[in-house]
Amino acid sequence: MPRLRVYELAKKLNMPTKELLQELEELGLDVKNHMSYIDEETVSLILEIFEEEETSVRAKMGKPKKEKEKEEEEELSQEVFVNPEEMQLNTFAVKIGVPLNKIIQDMFSKGVALKPMQQLDEKLAKEIARMYGYRLKFQQQSFQTGQEELTENELEKLERYFETLYTVHRNELVIRPPVVTVMGHVDHGKTTLLDKIRKTRIAEQEIGGITQSIGAYQVTHNGKKITFIDTPGHELFTEMRAKGVQATDIVVLVVAADDGVMPQTIEAYNHAKTANVPVIVAINKIDKPNANVELTKRQLVDKLNLVPEDWGGDTIVVPISARTGVGIDELLEMILLLSEMKEIKCYPKGPARCVIIESKLDRALGPVANVIVKDGILRIGDYLVSGPAYCKVRTLIDDKGRSIKSAEPSQPVMIVGFEEVPDIRYMVYAVQDLETARIVTQQLKERLDRDRAAKRKVRLEELLKMMEESDKKELNIVLKTDTFGSLSAVQNAINSIKSEEIEVKVVHSSVGTINNSDVMLASASNGIIIGFRVKVDPQARKAAENEGVQIKTYEIIYDLLDNLKLALEGMLKPQVVEELIGRGEIKKVFEIKKVGKIAGVQLLDGFVDKNCVVKIYRNGNFVSNDEIESLKHYKQDVDRVDAPQECGIKLKTNLEIKEGDELEFYQKVQIQRKL
Repeated sequence: MPRLRVYELAKKLNMPTKELLQELEELGLDVKNHMSYIDEETVSLILEIFEEEETSVRAKMGKPKKEKEKEEEEELSQEVFVNPEEMQLNTFAVKIGVPLNKIIQDMFSKGVALKPMQQLDEKLAKEIARMYGYRLKFQQQSFQTGQEELTENELEKLERYFETLYTVHRNELVIRPPVVTVMGHVDHGKTTLLDKIRKTRIAEQEIGGITQSIGAYQVTHNGKKITFIDTPGHELFTEMRAKGVQATDIVVLVVAADDGVMPQTIEAYNHAKTANVPVIVAINKIDKPNANVELTKRQLVDKLNLVPEDWGGDTIVVPISARTGVGIDELLEMILLLSEMKEIKCYPKGPARCVIIESKLDRALGPVANVIVKDGILRIGDYLVSGPAYCKVRTLIDDKGRSIKSAEPSQPVMIVGFEEVPDIRYMVYAVQDLETARIVTQQLKERLDRDRAAKRKVRLEELLKMMEESDKKELNIVLKTDTFGSLSAVQNAINSIKSEEIEVKVVHSSVGTINNSDVMLASASNGIIIGFRVKVDPQARKAAENEGVQIKTYEIIYDLLDNLKLALEGMLKPQVVEELIGRGEIKKVFEIKKVGKIAGVQLLDGFVDKNCVVKIYRNGNFVSNDEIESLKHYKQDVDRVDAPQECGIKLKTNLEIKEGDELEFYQKVQIQRKL
């Protein structure tokens, strides 16, 4: 069998060349493209492999069903152990030693379309393994305590493990109660609403009726549970989301019917929108004499672009009175309905994963964390990891203050037993033993120490580098100004800066001092804060330093726009143009054995550079572009020769060149583009 090019072999195998290239890559063969040669021995081997596979398939297709099944059972002699991290199809293919494309082709013939990066569930993985004679065994991934087993970031490995549970055990996922966060403008009745739902008296115990601490509570409506989170500020909500923590499933946005949409209402909604959490609007205080539900709905449309369902939109809006209880049952029903539509699920069997709602140093109990269980069962005695903090659970206290032995998904509970107060921006994960917990947290502490030492703050002038590393060029801005007039003017001016390649988004705009909430929103959206004639709250400045968020303030609008344009222009890809640097003429063509053709060139003006582009003209007509393989001045290899000197040029291609051909030499130059 003679050697063949890849495309020739593909014809023999009656398969697309692209698929064969992928197959050869799976086999570890170094082939660059369809024109690459494959030696005789390898060609014979490949043909033999494909022929054996085809014969085996035909043989099985021709036997009775029971006989085939019996043979398949006998063939399943080899067991393969896999863990959740190995359930992506391309990884799984390597695990069982079968080419990825073969799996895709064989499954497609069975009517199942697969993609290389697809996550497999347990049933599908077993079916694929069975096709090739393997019996699949699943094992929970353990986190070894030996130092040689540790990766650069063991915590990320732990996080990936929990995420893969959703794909591996897809058929075992169950519906869990929704977790709801109540947000809105101050004094619009957030705490009173929760108070009415829980049928307890909290609002009266707090100064001015404003929530002073974070709580999570679970209630039952029509036999179904709902967990409510009440936060003292929107910044906490966004801070949790900024670190990828999916704490909330649904947001209830409370708007007072006598007050309408206020600045904090807009701010709250922007935080929910940034977090991509569905919103239900509760129009509160409808029992007040000056309540105007329809006007409030109009403001929802005009200021938030939220169109109520009864106006033809898709936003659930429920008029309520938190004081009298009117509409509360309907609100709870709507929460359960939206939860059902969203199919909020969890994996209830494995180790626990929890979201921290609050953490503090309790005088009596020591470091504690108020959490909501997301997956698994949290039990007394479990070993937990939360960022650089670890814990052996000593006590679990539910939302009614009772000690319990275990907590289920969506259940709020206080964990007692941490060695230090955990950061609310980290998830809580159950691990196998104390030694693992110590190693994971110690490793993260060391990495955090290195990161702090090398941490650089995001600067407007550095956005070019940020955007080069991102697939999509986007600049997110949190805008604060001194007056509503300024706000409108600045926002319109920013929106007037157009670019097809860069999207400028004002993710939040409001009037007043730059505060912590602005910083957390900018952090969540990977953006910057621009202030116009406003001050920066000292706490916000400190938070910005910790979060690596840049704050730029201006007194003159033209300075603001000029700075912004410069930053955006820096984000544009430069334009590459060819610049003429010299000309020459071929006086003689030398044919050198084992080297090829060398052009003896007389430079007429400018210079020739070894890395330049050469354009060849003959009798005034353009012939071709080429590049220089070698440039010589007499017998010396050089990088540049200037006119009126002579030089020897060997071009990279075997293009026919002749005496009298004219040459032009060009350099590629990058020119910064303007908006």
